[in-house]
Amino acid sequence: MNKSIKIFIKWFLGPILAAWLFYSLYVQVKEQPRLNEAIALIRKAPWGEHAWKFWLSMILVFVNWGIEARKWQLLVRAVHPIHFFNAFKSVLCGVTFSLNMPNRMGEYAGRVLFIKEGHRLEAISLSIAGSMAQLIITMLMGCLGLAWLMLTPSVFTAGMGLSPFWLQVFFYGSVLGTLVFGLVFFRLRWMVDLLIRLPYGDKLAKHATVLGHFDVKILLRLLWLSLVRYIVFVLQFVLLLQLMEVEQRYWTAFWLVSVMYWVMAIIPSIAIAELGIRGTIAKTLFAYSLNTIGILAATFGIWFANLFIPALAGSLLILSIKIKKEK
Repeated sequence: MNKSIKIFIKWFLGPILAAWLFYSLYVQVKEQPRLNEAIALIRKAPWGEHAWKFWLSMILVFVNWGIEARKWQLLVRAVHPIHFFNAFKSVLCGVTFSLNMPNRMGEYAGRVLFIKEGHRLEAISLSIAGSMAQLIITMLMGCLGLAWLMLTPSVFTAGMGLSPFWLQVFFYGSVLGTLVFGLVFFRLRWMVDLLIRLPYGDKLAKHATVLGHFDVKILLRLLWLSLVRYIVFVLQFVLLLQLMEVEQRYWTAFWLVSVMYWVMAIIPSIAIAELGIRGTIAKTLFAYSLNTIGILAATFGIWFANLFIPALAGSLLILSIKIKKEK
């Protein structure tokens, strides 16, 4: 992408989009009935009768990124074995870099800080494989969520403004996309062969050849870890939605959140606007609920716990690395 286009998106288009989304959400919150009661509910969330849901959701942050660290450790041992603690620090640094790139693509650059020189380009290709595993699970669960939507009473789809036709189109397109990504994932060697055929691709291909050496057993372990991690961060969201009195039924909340994460995965987003996009999608999916402020509070809580706090921790780790290098 041209440098001037990047500057335009990051410093002009991104802030305008973010401002418009946040203003739209602000207007909806302002019109919330019984607003004071909703705010009081948020304030007592960590200390009230059901505070255990709040604290369990926060504890699951460590489980969430711990599983991702285990995936990263499993991936990079093919080129440079690392301890779990270093893998965890790599993941946190990746989160820090990811907040500054569209769709959190900077994650790859952050993770290789704890990889030895000479193996970093290979580690980036391995990181892509890990992201593919997580995306396939997100797509698969999103497909199941869409199937659940098509089989549920029309109160959900009508409230969201979704027509049965376009819902079916999205569902079948998602199924097709999941099958294609799944096929590519179990044939990673094809990606290496494709790189070789591209202009100057042979230089990149030599760092990606490690992808062709994964056997089915390791790939299945990556998918299993991705599934467990997926259940963890969906459960976090469900707990906060219940705490905010948005949706008390686990099954309903689980599948609606699954659709939300799938939509988030396919929408190009900029870090500064991502929270607003999340809030807008969540408000649309839970449109049958009048508790707008509860929906947004749960959405912000998940973003803050799962992304902002880890990114802050990662920035401190990056700073410590720079200080050590200077010394």
